[in-house]
Amino acid sequence: MDGHRVDRSNAALLIRCPALLSSALVLAAAGAAQAGEGPDVGAGQCEVIKFCVDVSVGGEPGGKDTQTDSGNGSGGSDSGLKCGYTKIDPEPPASAVELWKGADPKKSDLFFYSCSDGGQDNPDGFISVPNGQTPQQQANPQELAERAVDSMTLLGPDVASPKAAGRYTVGVPVWMWVNQSATTYGPNTASASAGGVTVTATARVSKIVWQMGDGVSVTCNGPGTPYKASESMAESTTCGHVYAKTSDGDPGGKFPVTATSTWTIDWQGGGAAGQLTEIRQTNVQVAIGELQVVK
Repeated sequence: MDGHRVDRSNAALLIRCPALLSSALVLAAAGAAQAGEGPDVGAGQCEVIKFCVDVSVGGEPGGKDTQTDSGNGSGGSDSGLKCGYTKIDPEPPASAVELWKGADPKKSDLFFYSCSDGGQDNPDGFISVPNGQTPQQQANPQELAERAVDSMTLLGPDVASPKAAGRYTVGVPVWMWVNQSATTYGPNTASASAGGVTVTATARVSKIVWQMGDGVSVTCNGPGTPYKASESMAESTTCGHVYAKTSDGDPGGKFPVTATSTWTIDWQGGGAAGQLTEIRQTNVQVAIGELQVVK
């Protein structure tokens, strides 16, 4: 039997459903599905020892693709996750209780839901609905997580130091730190819902990389520590830099400092969980001069 597997060792139902872009092998107890029982619905494609349904892509024999959606929200784009329902036609007998799940086969239609990720984040499976109706489209949890992130308005670092109006000196430690808020550092939490699924995402800045403008990069795993006069000439223990040259040769006499934050977003909901990453930047122009010696 080409393209199908039939387990003769027990009373089991093994169905291959190549709906959309994925192929799902579904194993369900069939009870009294023994040799000679049930109609030969496979039109010669399946051995009548188990009930086997060959579901094809919409418009071809064995099934009809009734709904699809793209994980990137583009409504059928060739990129991103694709999910959809395929109507099972012909339908399995009432003895296939694991498929019907208590529904009346005489009053219900059976659909198979599958996604192009092979069920990794969106479990494949069968669903029954009243005759003539179509099942409610399931939402892609990761897409909902992305929607939740979009609603957060995540921004680049709110740089408190170094300041654009400040004047800094070669050889003198510069303390870098940022102001913390929900939109510039986190935590920032938001939810998104669709198709009976709700996903909640929480975003936090996991690191800030400072490009100091003199060719040096400094990675800080926290917001940095505000400078206090009592620290005198000490270097910051959390986030700092010491310039070895002036900015006189740069445009405007200032170094272009870029602070790049990495937002790490943990999300969960709809029976799935995952992590997303967002990058944001803030630019500051910083003047670095030489120490003036008064004679």
